[in-house]
Parts: sequence; structure tokens; C-alpha cells
Amino acid sequence: MNQSQISYISAADFRRMIASSYQVFMREHEYINSLNVFPVPDGDTGSNMLLTLGAVSKAVAEAPVGGIGFLSKRAADSAIMGARGNSGVLLSQIFRGIARGLAGKENASSAVIGKAFQYGILYAYRAVAKPVEGTILTVAKGIAKGAHRAVREQAPFADTLAEAIAAGESELARTPELLPMLKAAGVVDAGGYGLITFLKGCLEGLGGGYTGPEAGLDSELFMTGQGGEMKTALAHPYCTEFIIQMPAVTARSAREQLAAMGDSLVIAEGERLLKVHMHTAHPGGVLEKAITWGSLHNIKIDNMTDQHRATAIGAGAGNGLSVISVVAGEGLTQMARDLGAFVIAGGQTMNPPVEDFIDAVHTAGAKEYIILPNNKNIILAAGQAKKLLGEHVVVIPTANITQGLAALVAFDASKPLAENVKSMTQRIAAIREGGVTIAVRDSLVSGKKIPAGAFIGVIGGKVTVSATAVEEALLLLAEEMIVPDSEMVSLYYGADISEKQAEALASSIKGRFTGVETEVYYGGQPHYHFLVSVE
Repeated sequence: MNQSQISYISAADFRRMIASSYQVFMREHEYINSLNVFPVPDGDTGSNMLLTLGAVSKAVAEAPVGGIGFLSKRAADSAIMGARGNSGVLLSQIFRGIARGLAGKENASSAVIGKAFQYGILYAYRAVAKPVEGTILTVAKGIAKGAHRAVREQAPFADTLAEAIAAGESELARTPELLPMLKAAGVVDAGGYGLITFLKGCLEGLGGGYTGPEAGLDSELFMTGQGGEMKTALAHPYCTEFIIQMPAVTARSAREQLAAMGDSLVIAEGERLLKVHMHTAHPGGVLEKAITWGSLHNIKIDNMTDQHRATAIGAGAGNGLSVISVVAGEGLTQMARDLGAFVIAGGQTMNPPVEDFIDAVHTAGAKEYIILPNNKNIILAAGQAKKLLGEHVVVIPTANITQGLAALVAFDASKPLAENVKSMTQRIAAIREGGVTIAVRDSLVSGKKIPAGAFIGVIGGKVTVSATAVEEALLLLAEEMIVPDSEMVSLYYGADISEKQAEALASSIKGRFTGVETEVYYGGQPHYHFLVSVE
């Protein structure tokens, strides 16, 4: 191929590629979420990548005129600040590598931008401490090899992208053979599929398939997760809660009538009352409907966009050391604050961006910080924040809120950072943690079929028990977690469990496990009916 056939990519081309990839991702992100192989409700890979890409698309669309190097740097900076979840952090590293490869360029030849994309894949791979084959990184390596072949042959960049996508799709098809859990579920890796979706969007934009403005950018930017939390926050921005006393309808009937008025609908049925929680664009309409069913009480309406930012400085703030903790649930949030934490709203299917951690550090007013991500899918984002903030920030990689609360119990703002990190880490190791939730999909766990809708018990991120009723699942989970030297069981009941139910189940545990003290707390967390801590 002669030199005249090598195309050059301008800043306008790059801008169009990013806008197109975001639009394509909006079409595909729910399918990517559905590829989650676990029955627990954390299938948010697509949403996290979409949110990260949304931050990039917005920044690029609003950037002043400049060369492709300037624009790619703007994209990388916004990706890093807006990165959510592990998949979002990996995507941000791809943008970082692309920016390195395009630094100082006004335009870029096919070879230059092809190499820049290869840099991006390399940066993503390096971001993971222990790369696992059969994941997004396997697909990324395939993409890099395909791009390398095309660059070596001096192919136009559109052909380079096409070959990279083809090579990535070939590796994606192999992921079920590399990870048995993918094969058992009959799916491919969600992150890998998302990465290919991103490149397909770029190719579509480069080829002129995308020609419109950034339509819907602002209205979709705050989408976060599936099912449980803020599915489309600006479409359904109001978290609406109330109690209906002496209801004239059943919980099932109320659920059917309210389902079309919003999402994240949870209705808990108590003795002669219904407690309703939902996200909606029209809380007035919901209340007008509900008031025909009975007397309304404890009405609470919150704008979730406002809630998303870090709130409530804890006892450690303003001193030399503060803890930043990610928490979801009214009761758990109050506990974390009482224990001295600065709280960022977030958790399962609602992963805060890197920017939220940075905002919290700038707001809390301390000299040093400990970050508790409290979710395995937030750990990379917290780590990214640490890289940006420096050595005065330490991340303790708590995988769930029960570990986070255990760490906070050991926190002492008057002691040095290193001493706190040591004592908090030791405290985490002294507990066993688990939870009860509902399986969101049919799955196969350790050779046992678990149908969607079954109650499952999870210990250390692994499904260990399943049952048809929440009571049975909790007792089975307790049997797995309580050992002869156990002294204390702490139950944190969620938003869809009544206090009466929680107390009754705590009594059952006390009766079955003599000599073990059992305490019950209102957590108010979404998704998990119970969180359990045993020490």
C-alpha cells in the first residue's frame, strides 16, 4: 500500500467517533448488563461503561477547537474523573493510553492513531493487578493484536478498527472456554462485549454513520445500573417513599398499578400497611394514585441527583484523618456517619465515579484519608482516586458494607494513618460476612441450578445456599456462617423487610444457636434483604 492511501484522522473525526460510540452504547448497555454471570444483582458493567463514556462524550462535545492531541487529552481527563466501576476504570485507561499516543498532534495518520489505540489497550491491561483470562483483558489483547497487524500493513484507520474488532470478537467468542462460569451461564464476557461495542461505535462515527448532535446527552448522563438504583436518574429522578395504612389493595395489586409510573419499585407488606419505595418522574401522580388506596403517612421525596454527591461530614473530618465510606441505605448511612465516616452515596449497581471521591477529599477538610469502597466493583475507582490524590490517601479494599462497618468500628481519628489502617484491616479479618438476596437470573452454581427469583445466601461473594423463602435462606446462611467459637451475629435488614420480620428471624436464630448473641439493625439497603456479620 502506498503512502497516499494512508488516511489522516482529525480532531473533528475523533469528536464524531466519541459521540457515535456513546450513542451506540446507549442502545447496547442493557444487553451488556444482562451478560452478568452471577445470580446476585450486580450486573452493571454496561451502565458503568456507559456513564464513563457519557462523561467523555460531554467533555469532548463542549471542548474548544483544538488538535486531536488536545481533544484526546480532554477525553482522557474526563474519563478518569467520570470512571465508574471496574469496567469504567479500564475504559478510562484506554483513553489515557490513546491520549499518550496522540499527544501534541494536530492530526494523526492511520499508523499513529492505530498505535495510540494499542497504547490504550496496554494501559488497561496494566491497570489490573492480577489479570484473569476469559475477561475484558483477553478481548483487549486480541484487539491489540488485530490493530498491530493492520498498522504494520499501513491500512487506513477504518480498516485498522475493523480488523481490531474482528480479532476482538474472535477472542470474545473464546471467553466461555476460558472461564467455566461463563460457559455454564451460556454467555460471553460482559466487559469484553462492551469494549467491542465501544470500537464499533467509533468505527460507525468515523465512517459517517453517526451524523447528529449529542442528542440526549444530558438526559442520559446520570444513568446508573440496572433494576435497583437510579436506572435512569433524570428520567426518574425522585426517590419516593410512603406508607399506606389500612390499604384497600394488596401489595401485588399496588405493584401492578405503579409499575408503569417509574422503576426500582419495592413494596413491603406489614400488618395492615404497605410501605412503598420507587423512583419516578412524577411523585405527585404516584401519591394521587396511592391516596385512593388508604391513608398516606411518612411521605418522603428526594431528588437523587442531589443525593449522589458526598454528604454529611463525620466525626473524623476537620481533624488530621478522615474516613470516606461508600454506603447505600438510610440506616447503614447513619451508622457510618455515627462511626465517624464521610459518606458517599453508592453501592450495588450504583457505583460512584472517581470524581466523587476527589470531591469528598476536597470537602472533608482533613490532611489524610482512608477510603472504604465497600463493593468489589468500586475498588478500582477508589484506587484511581488515590493515584490522582497522592500518598495522603489509602484505600482499604473492603468488598461490602459489612466489612466497611467493621473497619469503622476500629477507626480512631486521634491515631496515625498507618496504625488505623492496620487495626481496621485486622478488624475486617475477624468477621465473616454474608447476605441474602434474590437471584436475578437462572444460573448454575457448583452444579446446582438456581432459578431466577429464588432467595440466595452469599458468603464472601459466593452463592452458598438457595431457598424459596427469605426466612429459610437466612437460616441456612446462618448455619453456614456460625461456627462453634462464634460470639455475635449482626443482622442488617433491608428496605423491603419490616422490623417485625427482622425481629422474628433474629429470634429464630437465637433459638437455634444458643450462646450466640444476635443483634438487629435497620440498614435500609437495596437489593439485599439481609446483610449478616458474624464474629
